[in-house]
Amino acid sequence: MEEKKDRVVWFWRFVIFASVAGVCSVMIILGSSFSNGKNLADIFGTGTLLRSETVFLTVIFALLLPIIMIGLTLHMLKEGRGYLWNGKKRRRKNKQKDGLRFHALCAIDDAAEHQLPKAETGAFPLLKVCSDFRAFAASKLHLYYEEEDIRKFVSGMAVSRLMIMQGLSGTGKTSLATAFGDFLGNPSTVISVQPMWKERADVIGYFNEFTKQFTESLLLKKLYEACYSKDINIIVLDEMNIARVEYYFADFLSLMELNPDSRYLEITSDRWEKDPVLFENGRLRIPENVWFIGTANNDDSTFAISDKVYDRAMVMNLDKKAKPFSAKFEGSERISFASFRMITDWVKKTFIMTSRNRRKMLEIDRYLMDNYHITYGNRIRKQMEEYVAVYVACGGTEEDALDDFLVKKVLRRLEGQNPIVVSKARKDLLQKLDELFGIDSMPLCRSYLHFLGQSAS
Repeated sequence: MEEKKDRVVWFWRFVIFASVAGVCSVMIILGSSFSNGKNLADIFGTGTLLRSETVFLTVIFALLLPIIMIGLTLHMLKEGRGYLWNGKKRRRKNKQKDGLRFHALCAIDDAAEHQLPKAETGAFPLLKVCSDFRAFAASKLHLYYEEEDIRKFVSGMAVSRLMIMQGLSGTGKTSLATAFGDFLGNPSTVISVQPMWKERADVIGYFNEFTKQFTESLLLKKLYEACYSKDINIIVLDEMNIARVEYYFADFLSLMELNPDSRYLEITSDRWEKDPVLFENGRLRIPENVWFIGTANNDDSTFAISDKVYDRAMVMNLDKKAKPFSAKFEGSERISFASFRMITDWVKKTFIMTSRNRRKMLEIDRYLMDNYHITYGNRIRKQMEEYVAVYVACGGTEEDALDDFLVKKVLRRLEGQNPIVVSKARKDLLQKLDELFGIDSMPLCRSYLHFLGQSAS
């Protein structure tokens, strides 16, 4: 429709230019034919009108006007903009862009039509996945991680689609996430968070009213590609807390609370005919095979991550580097998203936490509630049971999993309490751990409580 309108406009411009040029040319020819003059003064007369140099120059310009108009008209026709000129190539290009505001996403649609489907892979024991990944990172990438760190990483991915990796700079937070993508055969996408990010438009892009085009962000394109993929897709939000996570990532945090079939992210408020085929009334369903892994540093240039974000995410602390070791990786089959979900779902349904540890966790919950007004709801309890199940399947122990989970998801809330109160009550918490788990047990919890005591003093 727009192309037809454009052609009509240029057609009438051509008619006007040609008519004016023709009339002026005819006037000059007629004036020259009926006059014996040899110059402009002879043709138009030597009266007072041409005695002014300004008027004389104006008449000369008027005579040149037909030539200028004819030249412009021929140039427009040569560019293929006219209705009477061929211009097939240009009109075809304009036709393709007409009504198309998501060029990159539509290109993904076109490529998906010619892409061959990948074969499904079988299920692998999680213990083998962890050992293979650790060997791959060491032998191929010269990145070294402790076994328990690999277990924490894989277990966290099995529990939540959002992970936060925090710790000292240079401990390998970003490299761990990218190495796992390389191990899966689908490289991770690293997005550097900018300090000025405040809303979802900074994350997914925005519609430009002037150009009528949507500025598609890297994250949006990766989400759309994942809809056609059967692989695990990892998006790394590098230095995610350099801006406020609960601001620019608010839509994603809310959608994670919904059923996977209901996680629709609104991209535009209206619908165009040539929008990407996977859009539903301007919305895109967030695929289940996408994980967001954010790296966080704690310094003066970053913001504190709120409890809303921590509750929905799995947290992993990397505070030290592992020592180099020799490893040999012989290669393994690619692990698809379907196979990873199948084995983790089976583990969650099969493994049941022991009644003894359930009782201990309930006592810890009551103790924290009575003394610090800290408790955790059904979401945290469900995450704990799933995390422990997968951690054990990865080769760890149930107590080590609870130790790590308590530090990251429960005791972390003590940081919001009065430091003096926490420092005085630290001994009581350590005695409670001795009573429930035994002396010298739960080393991560003990180390964290000592850290809180030193911070208060």
